[in-house]
Amino acid sequence: MSGGVDIEREGANKNRANNNSYVAATASSSYLIEDMDSSQWTSWLVPMFVVANVAVFIVVMYINDCPKHKHLAFEGNCVARFLGRFSFEPLRENPLFGPSSRTLEKLGALEWTKVVHKRQGWRLITCIWLHAGVIHLLTNMLCLVFIGIRLEQQFGFVRIGIIYLVSGFGGSVLSSLFIRNSISVGASGALFGLLGAMLSELITNWTLYTNKAAALLTLLVIIVINLAIGILPHVDNFAHIGGFLSGFLFGFVLLPRPRFGWLNRRNISANAPVKSKYKSYQYMLWLVSLVLLVAGFTVALVMLFQGENGNNRCHWCHYLSCIPTNRWNCDGTA
Repeated sequence: MSGGVDIEREGANKNRANNNSYVAATASSSYLIEDMDSSQWTSWLVPMFVVANVAVFIVVMYINDCPKHKHLAFEGNCVARFLGRFSFEPLRENPLFGPSSRTLEKLGALEWTKVVHKRQGWRLITCIWLHAGVIHLLTNMLCLVFIGIRLEQQFGFVRIGIIYLVSGFGGSVLSSLFIRNSISVGASGALFGLLGAMLSELITNWTLYTNKAAALLTLLVIIVINLAIGILPHVDNFAHIGGFLSGFLFGFVLLPRPRFGWLNRRNISANAPVKSKYKSYQYMLWLVSLVLLVAGFTVALVMLFQGENGNNRCHWCHYLSCIPTNRWNCDGTA
């Protein structure tokens, strides 16, 4: 999009890859667990998230009203004009069939100046619910359905809802620390958080899984591929990394399973020795992850609202989001 919009969260190629990757990720969660309770939660929160995102996109398109507010700086007519005020911006401005960058910024897109200098911290949350176009929206929602419903059925809406929201927030914070000259929208940070939580859930519940090596290898390949795609230009990989790290740490805190046999302890003799619900390494991972989460968010938020540029503290970190080649630059120009 114009105006320096990051296609994070908005990149068509990246999101198509995410679709396939998240489908594969859900397959890894199908490996048998030796002591899993047969009952499952009914997934309703993830479908509600999907409905909310679609509703927000409809409202955004209604407010955008391309035929009335089409930018004169761009040539070409609105796309699908038969939709009236719901028609899309010219493809030169937004190739993903969606609103203008001006509308997204007005309605809560992530933008460093407004977050830091105008104290609009709410943008760290609102940007998660905005999408740059139909392609962007459909791809992210398909990913959310494939990975989110499975996790919600296993762990319930409270824990998965917390991981989703905190991961999206964490992705926004890290993105704001390193990117200043563009706006960003989308739920990819939250989706990467769910992917990170799947990895930490596998690690903390390692002894309960069969086919451990295959499950771990599958997840690691998916993670590497998705993060590698993030180094393409116009893709906000910092949001992906921040969301992934947040979800990975929160997975250790919220997703440990009781040790083998704990669920059937009612059938054990009263004189039998009582073991703790979780194993010692699970408690250790829980404590370390909680400390890292609190410390990480505290330091990052203090740096952000003091106006510090993360690139000044890490001179090579910009390569995590874009690596220049002879085919493209990383300054927004092709």
